[in-house]
Amino acid sequence: MSPSTLQSCSHDTPPPVDDADFRLLVESVSDYAIFLLDPHGRIRSWNAGAQKLKGYRPEEIIGRSFETFYPQEMIDIGFPARELSEAVRLGRLEDEGWRIRKDGSRFWASVVITALFDGDGRHHGFAKVTRDLTDRRGHEERLRRSEERFRLLVDGVRDYAIFMLDPDGRIASWNLGAEINKGYTAEEIIGEHFSVFYPQEKISEGWPEQELEYALRDGRFEDEGWRIRKDGSRFWASVVITALYDEHGRHYGFAKVTRDLTERRRVDTLESQERYLYQFLALLGHELRNPLAPIANAVSILRLEASLSEPLRQTRDVLERQVAHLTRLVDDLLDVGRIVSGKVYLERQPVDLQHVVAESVEALSPTLQARHHELVVDVPPEPLEVMGDRVRLVQVLNNLLHNAAKFTPDGGRVCVTLARRGDHAELSVADNGPGIAPGELNYVFKLFAQSENSSGGHHGGLGIGLSMVHQMVKRHDGEVSAFSTGEPGKGVEFVVQLPLLERDA
Repeated sequence: MSPSTLQSCSHDTPPPVDDADFRLLVESVSDYAIFLLDPHGRIRSWNAGAQKLKGYRPEEIIGRSFETFYPQEMIDIGFPARELSEAVRLGRLEDEGWRIRKDGSRFWASVVITALFDGDGRHHGFAKVTRDLTDRRGHEERLRRSEERFRLLVDGVRDYAIFMLDPDGRIASWNLGAEINKGYTAEEIIGEHFSVFYPQEKISEGWPEQELEYALRDGRFEDEGWRIRKDGSRFWASVVITALYDEHGRHYGFAKVTRDLTERRRVDTLESQERYLYQFLALLGHELRNPLAPIANAVSILRLEASLSEPLRQTRDVLERQVAHLTRLVDDLLDVGRIVSGKVYLERQPVDLQHVVAESVEALSPTLQARHHELVVDVPPEPLEVMGDRVRLVQVLNNLLHNAAKFTPDGGRVCVTLARRGDHAELSVADNGPGIAPGELNYVFKLFAQSENSSGGHHGGLGIGLSMVHQMVKRHDGEVSAFSTGEPGKGVEFVVQLPLLERDA
C-alpha cells in the first residue's frame, strides 16, 4: 500500500453510530428516565432509568399516556397537554414539579421535553428526559425554612438592633429591635446611610466610614460609643459590624448589631465613683486621726487639772464630748474603707451570739440610759453559735443599737431579740421611733444615706454606720434587712441573719 493510500485512509470520516448502539446506550442509563412519546403523548419506549425512577416495567407502561405520571390536580387543569403544545411551539420545554410513581408516591422532577421532527419538518413525537430532584428540593426547602426561621427570629428580637448595610453603608433591612432602639420605622430608614445614627463630631471625622473599612479589612469590627436616636437623644451603644461575602468571595454588604448599654455604663460609672469615694474616705480617716490624737491627749490633761474655772471646765467637757464623737466618725470611716477594699481580716472562730448581745448591750447601756430608753432583751437559753469574728459582730450590733438610740425620742423603747430560724440565727433590733418611709428602705444601707423623717428630723452623722453593718454582715455570709411602715411611733426593725454552725443547725 502506498503512502498516499495510507494518508487518504487516515483522514476518512468515521462511520456513523449505529441506531442500535445508541438505543442500547439510552436504555442502559439508570439515573435519568429517557423515553419517547408519540405526537399524542403516548409512551413509545422505556429505558432502565425510567423503570427505576417511576416503578413501571416496559410492558406495563408502553402505549399509555404520559399523563399517568402527573398528579390529578395537574391533569384536571390540562397541564400535561399544555407542556406538549409548548414543546412543539418552542422546540424544547423545561419544567420542575411534582410527579407520581407507580406506588403513588410523589417525587420532585426536573423535566425536559423535546419535540421531534423528520427531514421534511413533520412532527412525529417527543423525547422526554426526567430526573429525580427530591433530595435537592428537600435540601433547598430545609434551607428556605431555616432562613425563614432565622429571619423571623431576627425580626422579633427586641433588645438588639440587627440590620444589614449595602457595601456603601446604606441600610438594607431593619428589625423590631432597631425600631425600638433607634426610633425609626423600616419605611423611614431603609435606604438611608447608617451615619445618621452618629453624632455630628463623629461624622465630621469620618468615623462611620472608618468602621466599615476596619470591618472589611479584618472581617469584623467592635466598638462602643455614643449614638443618636431619631428624637435626637444620645445612648451608649455596643456595636458589632461584620463584613458579608457570597460563595464566590465577593463582598456584598455588612451585618450590624447594636445594643443599648446606657444603663450599664451608668452603673459602671457609679461603681467607679464609689470606689474612688471609699478610697478618699480611707485617706480622710487617716488624715483626721493624726490631729485627733493630740487633741484627745490635751483634753485628758485638762481632766487631771482640779483647779479649772467653771468656763474652762465647761469648755473641757464640750471638747471631751466632741472628741469622742469625732473619734467614732473617724473609726467608721476607716472601717468602711477597709471593708470595701478587702483589707479587713476576720478572725473566724465559733462565736456564741448570746455573748455578742451581752457585750454590745453593756457597751451601749450608758447611751440608752442617758436618753431614758427602755431596753428589752430577749435571748434563748441555749447557745446559738456562728462562725465569725466576735469583735466585728459586736461592732455590727453596736451600730444598730446606736442607730436606734439616736433616732428614738427620749423615753422610747429599744428591743434586742435573738432567735433560731431553721439553719440561721436571727438577730433583730427594733425601736418605736419615727420609722423610715417605705420608699427609703432600699437606700438605708447606702453610704451617706440618712432618713430625714419629719417626726425624727436629722440626727447628724455621716450615715455610714448602716453601710458598715451591711458590708460586715456580707463578709460573714449573712444578710441584713430593714422593715418599717414609716408611721411615727412604730419605728424600724433591723434583722440580721447569720448561718449557724452545722452542729447547731
